[in-house]
Amino acid sequence: MPFKFIHLTDTHLANPGLKLYGLDPRARLDAAIADINQHQSDAAFAVVTGDLTHWGEAESYTNFAEAMAALKIPYIAMVGNHDRRVTCLDALKAAPRDSNGFVQGTRTTEHGLFVFLDTLDETSHAGEMCAKRLGWLASTLAAAPADMPLVVFMHHPPFPVGVHAMDEIGLKQSAEFAEVIAPYRARIRHLFFGHVHRPIFGSWGKIPFSTLRGTNHQVWFELDQSAPHLASHEPPAYGVVLIDDENLVVHSHDFLDTSLRFPFEPPAGMDGRDYALSFPAR
Repeated sequence: MPFKFIHLTDTHLANPGLKLYGLDPRARLDAAIADINQHQSDAAFAVVTGDLTHWGEAESYTNFAEAMAALKIPYIAMVGNHDRRVTCLDALKAAPRDSNGFVQGTRTTEHGLFVFLDTLDETSHAGEMCAKRLGWLASTLAAAPADMPLVVFMHHPPFPVGVHAMDEIGLKQSAEFAEVIAPYRARIRHLFFGHVHRPIFGSWGKIPFSTLRGTNHQVWFELDQSAPHLASHEPPAYGVVLIDDENLVVHSHDFLDTSLRFPFEPPAGMDGRDYALSFPAR
């Protein structure tokens, strides 16, 4: 069986009982956790790639921790531009911490070293990796065995994704980040990030990447630079990641989808063509 883990991102928890853009972020996170527990409880762990809360308030982190306590698998909590570093670390044991107090760390798995990065700049919604964080990353990658694959997680994408308003608040030190990882690019099996609230998949150079919708609100798809920056109530999602020695597959699951499910095969005694053409509309 492939190694499995879960990718969650941009949960944007507010204080208990509050709605955000007309939606209840706690209820939607609860629904994601219930779905994971029911269908994906054999996963090794979950990774939440930042924007755990919307305003970084202590009560919001408590709200997040209480929701995640229901998850049947362990999880790693990362920070994004809506988070607050010290408040997060004080509230969440699941948040990694490096020697400089940043929310960074690693986890060794049977399919390589998973590296979790802190791209939070508390003065801006853009991403930041200061010299200390880049230094930690350089040391961490250099210390890994030369034959060990790498999987990297961060909140901000380190390259433009084409959604202009989000590209304006991407990682500011993209060139410096690219320079640090340059000697290890061939070993990076995948890059996971959040921030953009969109299902986007592709490759950065030769590094495959993916990101997902958040569990509350989304960013509307628009490539026109002159268009307004809009949020949306598109369906929330979480990712199910399957890894073996040869492949890494990411499934994006719209866990609140209630559209009709039906058998592909017709009922006994009915022609398949007739079944497909006469299927009743809902």
